[in-house]
Amino acid sequence: MTAERKRDAREKFLLGGIVVRAGLSKADRAFLLGGLIELAKLAPGSIEHRRLRDIGEEAFKAPSLADVSSHLKETAEWA
Repeated sequence: MTAERKRDAREKFLLGGIVVRAGLSKADRAFLLGGLIELAKLAPGSIEHRRLRDIGEEAFKAPSLADVSSHLKETAEWA
């Protein structure tokens, strides 16, 4: 396997892990792709982009998705 193919495979593996971490492993693939297309339309640095990035940062720090949801509700970042 070439180095480029290994990098590509690793990237796909990591992105798949993000889908699982978000609790979307059983979601319809068309739904996931549609959501990602909509997210790609967000301007970097926009309020919504920053809000979603903050949620993602918290999710990477938390041991589980339930912990993220609890924390965000407590700090009112969902509002």
